[in-house]
Amino acid sequence: MSLPTIAPYPLPTSEELPENRAHWPLEPERALLLVHDMQRYFVRPYAEGSQPIVGAVANIAALRSACRAAGVPVVYTAKPGDMTSEQRGLERDFWGAGMKAVAEHTDIVPELAPDGEDLLLTKWRYSAFAQTDLAERMAAQGRDQIVVTGVYAHIGCQLTAADAFMRDIRPFLIADALADFSADHHRSALNYAAGRCATVLSTRDALGFLDRGADSTGARP
Repeated sequence: MSLPTIAPYPLPTSEELPENRAHWPLEPERALLLVHDMQRYFVRPYAEGSQPIVGAVANIAALRSACRAAGVPVVYTAKPGDMTSEQRGLERDFWGAGMKAVAEHTDIVPELAPDGEDLLLTKWRYSAFAQTDLAERMAAQGRDQIVVTGVYAHIGCQLTAADAFMRDIRPFLIADALADFSADHHRSALNYAAGRCATVLSTRDALGFLDRGADSTGARP
């Protein structure tokens, strides 16, 4: 029931993205960036220096920088180690006991380590909204768009997007700032999101929206 070893595969290109049913514009003044589960435990199944994880990390870092420049809050999710059976819930039946409470499992990968202005949210279930106050925090800040990046595309990222949709929060799945178990799983998550609950964008297109937001606020030098 442990995580699989993940064979390298290329990130999807802009030309390979599915057609969106909803063509929402990404609006920095309404948005929040989610860096989903980029902990060492979840990243270690990828071969070091391989795609898709190398490209996904670089693209998340670029989005994070652009969000900070445009005044978009950055939120990280991270699961705790040594969860009790009650805390782990039904996920235990699919994935076992989960990670240990040690830095080599729980830490965010160093390339994406949060800084003092970022929120690190303890996550308990697939969706970042389940058993957390993320929705309430977003409402308090007047934010109703969530930009989803991280791992794994077809599990927590997809279900966070679907959960956001059901809360009338517009989700954006950034296709090449995600990684998954395989190219097929990755593609499946994008197809579902584009057709059912989210707008799927490339990092380049998302950065275009964010850069215009930064220019309009004067946040970027």
